[in-house]
Amino acid sequence: MVFFGAKVNRLLLTPAFLCLLMLGACAPQDAALRNGRWVDLTHSFSAETIYWPNADHFKLEKVYDGHAAGGYHYSANRYSAAEHGGTHMDAPIHFDIKGQTVEKIGIEQTIGPGVVIDVTANSTLHRDYLVGPGDFLAFEAKQGRIPKGSIVLIRTGYDRFWPDARQYLGTDERGESAIPKLHFPGLSPEGARWLVEQRDVRAVGLDTASIDYGQSRLFESHRILALHAVPIFENLKGLDQLPVTGALVVALPMKIEGGSGAPLRAIAFITDNP
Repeated sequence: MVFFGAKVNRLLLTPAFLCLLMLGACAPQDAALRNGRWVDLTHSFSAETIYWPNADHFKLEKVYDGHAAGGYHYSANRYSAAEHGGTHMDAPIHFDIKGQTVEKIGIEQTIGPGVVIDVTANSTLHRDYLVGPGDFLAFEAKQGRIPKGSIVLIRTGYDRFWPDARQYLGTDERGESAIPKLHFPGLSPEGARWLVEQRDVRAVGLDTASIDYGQSRLFESHRILALHAVPIFENLKGLDQLPVTGALVVALPMKIEGGSGAPLRAIAFITDNP
């Protein structure tokens, strides 16, 4: 079977699509782009953005907003935030001392065919649900083998709680004392190991605050993926709008030199007839 569909594969090679990604100056009438739609997988950054209980939140400070001396309008702000919060990427250095920092991750590793693993039924019943090899094998029994180089996106459905921290994280308390109270689904160490060793995936993302579930203390899934140089996308949204296969995922982080993570703008392109 053609797992992702010929149109997506052709789309990756069209000058129009490459132009759109690199220059943003493509003719809107191009047929390759008209026969599909874009889906935004990114939460906006604001004072409501969810961060780890002991991390600094996003702050936007007004620098100037008004009329400049020349008579024109001028507006400028400054912002600050922890690397790991909101929709963001974890670079391998986050949990591997020899891992890549953000700016060293190749663009080709953040763009690729998406596979959506829907575990909403189990994660709705169990806040601490661990996604494992059984979930991936059940997916493959229906959809076919997860191809090498896929971007695997785990849909728990928890993005529906955003930005309610109590519902999303399991607690809205702040500080170190809140960390043991975190409850949300994540990827099991066995699942992480299976994805990198059995399917050689390009990246892994999900719609919760961490690839490791809320009650994790050893962050084993982070460590396994980092050791295999696999970037992690956390706090995604809108995975329910994607087909289980056939979407092209584009996840570009802020290029922070030396960064262990960075805010991420994640989107996906879906062809009308994959």
